[in-house]
Amino acid sequence: MINKSAMITICGRPNVGKSTLTNALAGEKVAIVSPKPQTTRNRITAVVNEKDTQLVIMDTPGFHKPRTKLGDYMVSVVKDSIPDVDLIVLVVEPIANIGPQETELLASIKASGCPCVLVINKIDTVEKTALLEVIATYSAAFDFDAVLPMSAKHRDGREELIKLMCSYAVESPPLFPEDMTSDQPEKQVCAELVREKLLRCLDREIPHGTAVEVTRFTERDSGIIDLDVTIYCEKESHKGIIIGKNGEMLKKIGAQARQDIERFMGTKVFLQSWVKVKENWRDSDVMIRNFGYGDM
Repeated sequence: MINKSAMITICGRPNVGKSTLTNALAGEKVAIVSPKPQTTRNRITAVVNEKDTQLVIMDTPGFHKPRTKLGDYMVSVVKDSIPDVDLIVLVVEPIANIGPQETELLASIKASGCPCVLVINKIDTVEKTALLEVIATYSAAFDFDAVLPMSAKHRDGREELIKLMCSYAVESPPLFPEDMTSDQPEKQVCAELVREKLLRCLDREIPHGTAVEVTRFTERDSGIIDLDVTIYCEKESHKGIIIGKNGEMLKKIGAQARQDIERFMGTKVFLQSWVKVKENWRDSDVMIRNFGYGDM
């Protein structure tokens, strides 16, 4: 029976593995991941029930220097997620250097007064001896409650982090239903899975200028889902690249997305995709809100 809970924020610069860590903690895919930075745009909540404790884990966008209004929104999500939680988890790469993003985040964490744990991710990419310098560098800059080297990709260190998170729980009834693993509506998850494939299949700046809108989501009596999505990009030339020669790229993106959506929905899905151009939508307050970003 759940009688304790903890609200936890995961933060860090782009591409340090925050969403991979969130998925590892949740035990399933609740956040999209890609090798490209700034994959996460919204705060995504994962719900993890561990014996008598419910962990409400908030995965936040990568903290970066914004260049668009969408970037401004993403940074504000991070800052708004730091105060008034039971624990902050700062995720960094195993590099013995504190960059400007980490410096600014640490200042915000210190001002919040919330306890903070440092997770040094991607330890599978370096020699263990190199971690000592990383630990020393960060420990000299901030008084962390704990420092935990781990590999979110391989779930190495997951149980230790879960146990550590549970130690910050306070007496409370469950904040979410016990069978719930994420706060994301099904339509949003489907749109995000399509966007993940855009990030994985396309090069350079193009996928960062895309957004995905679900225009139809209906279920037949047989349980089959009919799903229509519109992919928005910022330039006509980008539209051609997304569609590809004879539509091959769009077919590839759709096929990969459909597989993941069927796995998520647990049923067969008929997916249809269209591509439209909305120039400079990332600097349009109206478009940002329409795509589910910004204050609704």
